[in-house]
Amino acid sequence: MQGGSPTVRRRRLASELRCLREGAGLTMEQVSDRLGWSITKISRIETCKVGVTPKDVGRLVGLYGLSPVKFDEIMELARDAQKKGWWQAYGDLPSEYATYIGLEAEAASIRCYAPEIIPGLIQTEDYARSVIRNSLVITPPGEIERRVDVRMTRQNLLSRPVPLHLWAILDEAVLRRTVGGTAVMNHQLRHVLKLAESPHVTFQVLPFAAGAHAATSGAFTILEFPDHGDLDVVFLENLTGGLYVEREVDVYRYTLAFDHLRAKALDPEDSYRLIAEIAQGYDDLQGMD
Repeated sequence: MQGGSPTVRRRRLASELRCLREGAGLTMEQVSDRLGWSITKISRIETCKVGVTPKDVGRLVGLYGLSPVKFDEIMELARDAQKKGWWQAYGDLPSEYATYIGLEAEAASIRCYAPEIIPGLIQTEDYARSVIRNSLVITPPGEIERRVDVRMTRQNLLSRPVPLHLWAILDEAVLRRTVGGTAVMNHQLRHVLKLAESPHVTFQVLPFAAGAHAATSGAFTILEFPDHGDLDVVFLENLTGGLYVEREVDVYRYTLAFDHLRAKALDPEDSYRLIAEIAQGYDDLQGMD
């Protein structure tokens, strides 16, 4: 897997361009007048709604009175933002999914709450195939296998030299919902138990007995990046796509919600024991088949 994510670099570039414009005391209207661009174009560049070519970046920062060193730094970032990530070889991926993979590839840590299914980063191949097949009911088999391949490749993040830190809170329903059959579930839960032994992976189970909680609205993922200039992002997935939450106050609310969940959930040791117990139950069911 390639080091670094063009998605994150584009996000960083957009933030830099906004800060540089404000530091130069220029409004978007003034930049629009001087470059002959629409205000909408400038706004979409600064909010990372669209990509921007190095040529256009050069025109923008040429207005901002940068030192030669800073100018070269921004131009290098602009060129890096044009590079492709490994996932872009799968050109038919939905744009929201491709964006998520790019952010995930650069994240230092991920915290997530999973109320329905095992998170993609820790799915076995057979479990992933069943989930994807059921969510893409009118998709050709070849596309399903490509999606499975993408999901398995994403998991390299957990075994890279500096691995991603993953903290997942799994609702008890996730463990008891049979996906793909008892053999698939047994293998999946055994895989979770094996990953739980890694120092960079933490699992907690939110038991049914916990009752109502701070995330009854559904699943969410918080991505944290190694560069403090790259603010945390929350990803919310739904049936037709995904939503990114980036406003600081909103991200903070999800961070608090995650903290409330982990306080209500079983601790990692008790969670391990419950997952092992449920896995054994699937094992016993296999013996009865």
